[in-house]
Amino acid sequence: MKFKEGDKVAVLDAAIRGVVLKIDKSNILVEDDDGFEISFTENQLVKIDKDQNELSKFSDINNPLLRAKINSESKKRVFSQKKNKKEGTIPPMEVDLHIQNLVKSTKGMQNFDILNIQLDTAKHKLEFAIRKRIPRIVFIHGVGEGVLEKELHYLLNRYTVRISQGSYLKYGEGATEVYILQNPRE
Repeated sequence: MKFKEGDKVAVLDAAIRGVVLKIDKSNILVEDDDGFEISFTENQLVKIDKDQNELSKFSDINNPLLRAKINSESKKRVFSQKKNKKEGTIPPMEVDLHIQNLVKSTKGMQNFDILNIQLDTAKHKLEFAIRKRIPRIVFIHGVGEGVLEKELHYLLNRYTVRISQGSYLKYGEGATEVYILQNPRE
């Protein structure tokens, strides 16, 4: 490529641009944008016909490749928003039904009284979640003899909910996860 004095050039292997000042046999003297004079060989330079800023002014916004890129970016955003609304991304409301967390003392209480307090708490928390449109609740009941778990499941079957075992990694075997169904067909 033949260069002449005054040509705008860029260096191929470096982020240097400038103007050709002088051409000697194999060396081309270039003044970069910062005012430094640097010598290059012809094969290290490329001529810049138009400035990149000028080219971007005239770019075709209706270019099919550009349109495809814009559309793919907007689809990615929509997908990620749908993913966030997924049932599993909102942390569940946790209700610990262990009696020591519900009353100060169990002195003088029978097992029947303790069970009623636990079930009343579960019922109130479930109805609160339904009113406030909280989609998931985890009832932590512990393992024990399984009486509370059975009675809790009996109570939950009166509501429009889907019941499953709570996360084993987080709660062990002693938790029940409840998905509140807003629409009975869900």
